[in-house]
Amino acid sequence: MEHRGLDAQGYIEREGDLGRVPAGYRPVVAAARSRIAEAFGRRLHSAYLYGSVPRGTARPGDSDLDLLLALQHEPTHEDRDIAEVLGRGLDEDFDVIDGAGILLYSKDRLLSEQERYDLGWFLACLCTPLLGSDLAEHLPRYRPDGLLARETNGDLAAALPSWRARAAAARTPAEYRKLSRLFARRLVRTGFTLVMPRWGGWTSDLLESAEAFGQYYPERAAQMRAAAGVALSPSEDPEVLRTYIEDLGPWLADEYTARHGTKSPRQPA
Repeated sequence: MEHRGLDAQGYIEREGDLGRVPAGYRPVVAAARSRIAEAFGRRLHSAYLYGSVPRGTARPGDSDLDLLLALQHEPTHEDRDIAEVLGRGLDEDFDVIDGAGILLYSKDRLLSEQERYDLGWFLACLCTPLLGSDLAEHLPRYRPDGLLARETNGDLAAALPSWRARAAAARTPAEYRKLSRLFARRLVRTGFTLVMPRWGGWTSDLLESAEAFGQYYPERAAQMRAAAGVALSPSEDPEVLRTYIEDLGPWLADEYTARHGTKSPRQPA
């Protein structure tokens, strides 16, 4: 039987490990660790890496550095400004990464019942501890079921209006590249979690995700494979954005809602 990212009991295994960070990325990871500690001090509870770098699949010059910070309190405007400056500095100082993104949440929100199957699952299964005590010790184990599917990606329909506005406002090749990667990643991941309970496992690999989706929706398989390609190598063609917001996105949102329902409402952050 295929492994498919699960342990012997059928729970999603935590992906990523600092030992898998490619040698070329170790300096930027070390810099991130020291700069985060210096910038946030006692306001920081813990910090985590996620994405291709701790999975060991990052591509020099193409992959970005993804970080999640758990703060002792709700993030303030000052915290977000600090994180933006920190991320920009890492991007400017290390050519091996193509951007650095930093998510900020309070530890209480990450551990809340409301976020148990969204941010909590994300931290426990997709994030690699970098600094501080691991909040995953206070979270349950997770299976690739319909509840997880609903709470992780059951809000694509709500995102589409803002996608349309952002696409309409884009003017430059750099803006088109940024949006194409953002939208394509979200579509491929949503496509995968749509079929995740039937596929019976977990993967963060975008190409594998697209292939898993295509097993259940062959009529959309080529579109999803193409989206996975754009997620890895962004496009400057505005037509790519148009197909996402007018065709693949709306179809996927409708199919997702029909199969899994919509994500539970959240309080404003």
